[in-house]
Amino acid sequence: MSGEINGVGMPDRWQRLWAPHRMAYLSGENRPLEGNTQLCPFCEIPKQDDKSSLIVAREKYSYVVLNLYPYNSGHLLICSNRHVATLPELSKDERDEIFALTSKAMEVLSKISNPQGFNLGMNQGAVSGAGVAGHIHQHVIPRWSGDANFMPLIGGTKVLPRLLDEVRDELAQAW
Repeated sequence: MSGEINGVGMPDRWQRLWAPHRMAYLSGENRPLEGNTQLCPFCEIPKQDDKSSLIVAREKYSYVVLNLYPYNSGHLLICSNRHVATLPELSKDERDEIFALTSKAMEVLSKISNPQGFNLGMNQGAVSGAGVAGHIHQHVIPRWSGDANFMPLIGGTKVLPRLLDEVRDELAQAW
């Protein structure tokens, strides 16, 4: 092995970028996992002030908040004010408002950060990937060419160029 040490936890040729803040999410912080008696974060967020909770906008049936564990800078969630799990449980007015806010979010993000595209999505149920399966929410994720580079694919880490509170302030002002 010509002097290389390849044992577990031993130095090798790989550089590592540690992102320990992700462990909070992976271990269940701010998301009620099955059997976890923690309160629903999407019910708790609107009880706080907008700036500290990262809320960008509030409407009658829903609100817009920055994702605390974003895939990209500006990753927004459109959350129902009511604690329901699936799209059919929402009233027509609630659905209409969530989709209107999704459109508005795309317009505002386009104005302030010029993304080249968007991912939109609602994961319905834990098996579909919903981190908070009991409370419906729409993801609005701005995308740029090259944003899915080696860091998330190989390094398992996202590099976010802006702090959440800075992005929240800019979005709220532009809203």
